[in-house]
Formats: sequence, C-alpha cells, structure tokens
Amino acid sequence: MATSATTTTASATVNTVNTVNTGTERPVPLWADRTARLLPLLGLPVCLWRLPIGFDFMMGMDMEPESWPRWAGVAYVCALSLLSEAAALLCRGLVRPWGEVVPRRVPLLGGRRVPPSAAIVPAALGGLFLTGLLADWVLCVFSIAGFSDVSYTNVWWRVLADTVSGLFVLWGPLVLALTYAYYRRRCR
Repeated sequence: MATSATTTTASATVNTVNTVNTGTERPVPLWADRTARLLPLLGLPVCLWRLPIGFDFMMGMDMEPESWPRWAGVAYVCALSLLSEAAALLCRGLVRPWGEVVPRRVPLLGGRRVPPSAAIVPAALGGLFLTGLLADWVLCVFSIAGFSDVSYTNVWWRVLADTVSGLFVLWGPLVLALTYAYYRRRCR
C-alpha cells in the first residue's frame, strides 16, 4: 500500500511520500518495490529465447551449433536460465524483510540481522557486471567502435535477439538503483 504522509520529530522531518510498508525496518520507496518485482520479468524473455539453443536450434544465428552432446547443451542453457531468474528473485531481498533479518526457519542464523555489506557488496558487483554487459550490448547492436554481434539469417531474428537481450541488460542499472535505495534505508 502506498502511503503519503509527513512525520515531524524533534530531530528531523521525514517525508514518506510514495513508500510501501513491506515489513522492513524503514519504508521502501514505491519505485524500488516495483523495480524488484519487475526484474524477474525482464530476464524471462532472454531465458526463454536461449532454451531452443540447447536443442541445436540457433534462433536465426548464422553459426553452427556447439559440438557438445545434446544433454550438455540442454543442461547448460537450463542452468543458465534458472540461475538468471534466481538472481533476479534474490534482488527482492533488497526490498523485503528477509534482506534485513535472516528468517527464523534458517538453521543457526535465523533471527540475526543481515549486515548491510552482505547485501550491498554482491548486489553492487552484480549490478556493475550487468552494466558492463549493457555497454557491450550497445556497442555491438549499434556497431560502435568496430564492435559487432553474430550475424543472423534475417532481420527479424536480429530484432528478436536485440529486444530480448536489451531487456536483460537493463538489469544492471536497475540493480544498482535498488542497491543504492537499500544502502540509503539501511546505512543512513
């Protein structure tokens, strides 16, 4: 639920416009909650697009399939897709209570506070890596500075590949923005 209120205390005025009470210590900005929900959906098209490649259907790429056994190709693309979606779902921890306190059902650690650096460092590194992929995507798609991508059998395969990979590389800046919002909530 979005709230719109201003709370005045003896020390400061806190504006909680456009925040969501997600059960975290401090309210989460509405944009951050929506972004965390959007991340798995941004990665899904590229995950689905790469699945046929495991079965040696190259999705219009003008290249030979890998020489791996079929089971290895299928296992590779399935694992890559599952890991991508798992990473996107883990970004929800930046806006949820389990990103601040380990759930009680976790043995040995349950109920302990999550040190902010335990979430900030991996999220920032992942966001920077994915932002690097964004830069590579831009250079390849627009053939800047001699960069080029694989050739495709027709323009429609190229448009499909550029679209799904373009959605995927938006993760980087979005994860960095979520990380910054998490840092502001937890460390200030």
